[in-house]
Amino acid sequence: MADQDDDRDQDQSPDPEPRLFTLTEAERARQELEPFLLEAMDCRKKLAGLETDLSAVAARITMMGGVIVPYEKLAVLRVEHNQLADTMKSALNRILETGCVIKDLDVGLLDFPSRINNEEVYLCWRVGEDRIRFYHRQDEGFASRKPLEPRDLGSGDTVQ
Repeated sequence: MADQDDDRDQDQSPDPEPRLFTLTEAERARQELEPFLLEAMDCRKKLAGLETDLSAVAARITMMGGVIVPYEKLAVLRVEHNQLADTMKSALNRILETGCVIKDLDVGLLDFPSRINNEEVYLCWRVGEDRIRFYHRQDEGFASRKPLEPRDLGSGDTVQ
């Protein structure tokens, strides 16, 4: 009985507050996380190709019936698939541990929760951009990005 009560208490505990990044912290995290993001993007592309190959073999077996299954080739594909999936998962977990939000893995879009003028926003960065230069409100998306202006930052680095 007591164990069940403990489980209920744990389920009802509020989620921890998301980390808020200053612009400086977000920029440091971006530089640190970029290699992990690129690795995850690369794994995702390779996984898509492997999944296509595996699906093609499954469809062929289904359509042909009694076909000889190339076990060795499939085993190699499956091992490669599992290794890529594990690598991608590890890279994504590394990014998420920081409090950063992965918005689009296909284009490499990361958001860093922050606050500007007492409004919760995302500092927004995409692979290929040399630094974080944009933000958007948390209820908006990439298309609503606005450039960070010195007036947004106030004196010093007050994005928090």
